[in-house]
Amino acid sequence: MTLSSSVFSVLLLSGDPDIQSQFKQVFKDASMTTARDAAALPKEAAKRSYDAVIVESKAGQHEPFTVLPGHVDLTHALVITGTRPALRRASKFMQMMNRPKNGAGNGQAAPSLEDFLEWKMGDFVKGMRNGSGRNLHPMLISAIERPLITRALQETKGNQIQAAELLGLNRNTLRKKIHELHIPIKRGRAARVREA
Repeated sequence: MTLSSSVFSVLLLSGDPDIQSQFKQVFKDASMTTARDAAALPKEAAKRSYDAVIVESKAGQHEPFTVLPGHVDLTHALVITGTRPALRRASKFMQMMNRPKNGAGNGQAAPSLEDFLEWKMGDFVKGMRNGSGRNLHPMLISAIERPLITRALQETKGNQIQAAELLGLNRNTLRKKIHELHIPIKRGRAARVREA
């Protein structure tokens, strides 16, 4: 997914220069029209058609679409609204997704699993810190381990020996983790025949 400046016409309504800069990096400067709010738009920009509209909303504002220019057709434009922190996260996510898959072209590598996890865990860790959370490491390891083991079992069609090898675990360790994490085991046809 590469966002080309010649393809998109983007309107960004935010008074935050950092947010403006971040979205300009995502969509390229040529396609971006920025203003503090709809009232601050030049007349020709207010009448223009946009493919995407990004609006900074204030905390507690329940009707973010009331701040859009009147001519914006919500059925033909991507609209992103959110508070400053939400828009910052959205721009980081879009920058990550905008990297070429093969890493060629601009020298940036494709988004890695580590990049994605760092992006997803940022708010979680901050929330846990603000809420005086403890034992974050084992909680996150278990949260990651369960879907990883489940996916390995799906990939190996439930074969625990193959899944253990894929994960780099001893089969008995895998069985213990399956039990501890309450991962459902789908028994194969051969196992059901022996039980009958």
